Amino acid sequence: MDYIIDHIPKSKSKRPGTKMSPLYITIHNNGNPKSTARNERNYLTNPNNTRSASFHIVVDEKEIIEAIPLDEVAYHSGNSAGNKTSISIEICESGNQAKVIEDATELIAKMLFDRDWETGRLRTHKNWSNKNCPRLLLPMWDAFVQGIDRKLGELKYNAIKPANAPKAEIVVSDFAKDAIEWAKVKNVSDGSRLKDFGTREEIITMIYRAMKEEK
Repeated sequence: MDYIIDHIPKSKSKRPGTKMSPLYITIHNNGNPKSTARNERNYLTNPNNTRSASFHIVVDEKEIIEAIPLDEVAYHSGNSAGNKTSISIEICESGNQAKVIEDATELIAKMLFDRDWETGRLRTHKNWSNKNCPRLLLPMWDAFVQGIDRKLGELKYNAIKPANAPKAEIVVSDFAKDAIEWAKVKNVSDGSRLKDFGTREEIITMIYRAMKEEK
């Protein structure tokens, strides 16, 4: 994914230039299924855009653009506390959403890793001002955060293991061995990612497959 720094000029309504020491990362959807990251960045400097609203970073399926330095205030949360303490990320609703979410997941995990933060530092726009945002991610928020947590775990693991270290062997707990063999035979699971969290999608699918096999 391409990370592009293209800062907007300082202005009263978009980039006041006020320094901050961020404590959180706030997630938004941009609310426009047709707009790209470049569209969103350029709209910040459009003379017809008179709103006092802005963001730090915007993500789509092709690129990531940083519009305001991450140590400066942006107007994004509808709440003074949110603006003064958090980095905002706008996630576009256009394009291949699976790819957009994948890119956003990798970006956020890297930002957390670089700051030695955990996913407890993540906030939604709704957390600050009760707006229904990020509207596409709120119904799947737990799964989204779990995906970030997995990616963050990979970054931590890769940071401490030697480059030529053999791939870690997954040790199956004794109590689970019979169940896992059954699951593989019945095509309920392929037996991979045994120590990972499961999303609701995955759990429901596994239950469905198990019930189907028992008929």
